[in-house]
Amino acid sequence: MTEQTVLIIDDEPDIRELLEITLLRMGLDTVTAGDVQGALEKIEKYQPNLCLTDMKLPDGNGIDIVRYLQKNYPHIPVAVITAFGSMDTAVAALKAGAYDFVSKPVDLPKLRELIQTALKLSAGKGRQTNDHADEAEPDHSSGILGHSPAMQQLKSTINKLARSQAPVYIHGESGSGKELVAHQIHLQGSRLKAPFVPVNCGAIPENLMESEFFGHKKGSFTGAVADKQGLFQAAHRGTLFLDEVADLPLTMQVKLLRAIQEGAIKPVGGLEEIPVDVRILSATHKSLEHEVAAGRFRQDLYYRLNVIKLKVPPLRERQDDILLLADFFLHKIAERWQMPPIRLSPVARAELAAYAFPGNVRELENILERASTLCDNNTIQPDDLQLPGMSGESAPELLVKPAPVIQAVTSPVAHVPEPEKLPAWNPVDEDAERDLILRALDQTRWNRTKAAEVLGMTFRQLRYRIQKYGLDEG
Repeated sequence: MTEQTVLIIDDEPDIRELLEITLLRMGLDTVTAGDVQGALEKIEKYQPNLCLTDMKLPDGNGIDIVRYLQKNYPHIPVAVITAFGSMDTAVAALKAGAYDFVSKPVDLPKLRELIQTALKLSAGKGRQTNDHADEAEPDHSSGILGHSPAMQQLKSTINKLARSQAPVYIHGESGSGKELVAHQIHLQGSRLKAPFVPVNCGAIPENLMESEFFGHKKGSFTGAVADKQGLFQAAHRGTLFLDEVADLPLTMQVKLLRAIQEGAIKPVGGLEEIPVDVRILSATHKSLEHEVAAGRFRQDLYYRLNVIKLKVPPLRERQDDILLLADFFLHKIAERWQMPPIRLSPVARAELAAYAFPGNVRELENILERASTLCDNNTIQPDDLQLPGMSGESAPELLVKPAPVIQAVTSPVAHVPEPEKLPAWNPVDEDAERDLILRALDQTRWNRTKAAEVLGMTFRQLRYRIQKYGLDEG
């Protein structure tokens, strides 16, 4: 069939007729069934682009159809029609693999919107079922590197979750790549052309949270000089990723729960609710179960967010991927710094592969960035890595040698006087480091080679810091 076909499964003729009329007006072909057995026969015969099924059927329920499609035709999305207020049933359908759910009485505008996005997903997944599926897959999955069994399982799960609209709770240690996983779920789903909006819930001041999430109207509070769009509106038709969701205060958890349940938000100072269509993904390095038990996180919100739980493995559980990731980061660093390729010596590679990485992928990238500034001849040696507990080294504290004091230059001659000894300084103080580098550059009239000598750094170390702090001669 050249037209897109939707299978409607409901034991009530009036409902089937209403849905058929709606779909025909959208230019879609329809077939219908009144029970599970009839639906399975129509699926085999027509292999529709989308299924709409009632939950209660004479010889079974909609979840039976969801499971059958998941097993035999995973590229066909299915939406379940549930009774009003049957949220537990809807959640069960989503966990079984349903794309989305619709509550009775059916809101036809919302149904049309659901059908349009589901058919886009069906078209994309259908193209990957042909002989060239393996060639097409890397377009989105290439964002997550790794060939270890743990990562293969993670990629497979992401592919399944992308077909659904169910909320996903992503759990993993700090630095393990939770936001990257959320972004991949978005990119592989039907909302990929709409915005992906990440927000760190722990970074928003509590008194500004409601405005940030829901927006505000001009004059609603001191400083509200214009209308402002909130994060929910910014993510409309797309995905809202709530990172470190456990850090939300209880008062905001109540408001967030209502926005998710109602599919609508009310800006601060606004009188009317604004409908929003967003898929919610959330993450935290904390245990939400423990937060609920301690009374710091609402149980009802937990169940709303944790429809499907996805664990991101720490780097120590995927050690086969360490060197693959290291080569990727080194290539990226060399490209960013516009320098020749940076390599790891065989001994350095062995030390990296044996290290536990408590800070996960983020720690690996930071270690390699630091080592790239310290190494000679573009080859990283074990001492450049400065891995805690490796090669008899403790955790690195200094990124550069203690820098000498820079004396003011009054002569127009570009001569740097003999510097005095600089008192010991705190390398954690980035403002002090930035100021010191600026003084050296000003004194040497931005001769970077001479400035590096004055600071006791290599030229590469200085160049790295100039890029890090966004310094420029202008």
